[in-house]
Amino acid sequence: MIILDHEQGSPEWLAARLGRPSASMFSKLITLTGKPSTSADGYINELIAERLTRQSEPFHITEWMQRGTDLEPEAREAYEFISGNHVIETGFILHNSYEFGCSPDGLILEYGGLEIKCPAPKTMVSYLRDPQVGVKKYWQQIQGCMWITKSDWWDFFAYHPEMPHVLVRVERDEEYIAKLAIEVQGAVSEILNQVENLK
Repeated sequence: MIILDHEQGSPEWLAARLGRPSASMFSKLITLTGKPSTSADGYINELIAERLTRQSEPFHITEWMQRGTDLEPEAREAYEFISGNHVIETGFILHNSYEFGCSPDGLILEYGGLEIKCPAPKTMVSYLRDPQVGVKKYWQQIQGCMWITKSDWWDFFAYHPEMPHVLVRVERDEEYIAKLAIEVQGAVSEILNQVENLK
């Protein structure tokens, strides 16, 4: 893996992700059950367009998305206190192919990582009632991060300052990662071929 130290959300971070499949969007390429996603073509078209125009697709930041970003440092500190793990912050991490990557909320030496969510209250309650709800919602992203970073496990940590936390250790699923790799690498091949044809 190639770790880029640009701050997440910075222009350099956005440029590194431009036209590349990212783990946070792997759910657009593969379903929770390991089947190809029906939204794959649309996502591939978006990434082809980014490579051709050198501009990323604009997206609307909701109030809850902004709140999650603002709360993330507090959540990371809470996770470190609860787990005893030291979290290493990174920018975009590229796969060795340079064609796709991930932006973890943290790496944990030496074989783990962290996915932080600071959801709206009703979403947090759904995670408290069944912690697997959150894990399943972000399964493709979590397994994708483990694949790219060669990690053995990933902690899913949901944080709300007025509620109990949710902490779930997710183990690496080699069978699922093999299916994920087929879909991601197929998308990359299609993107590169189409960009070459359309230039």
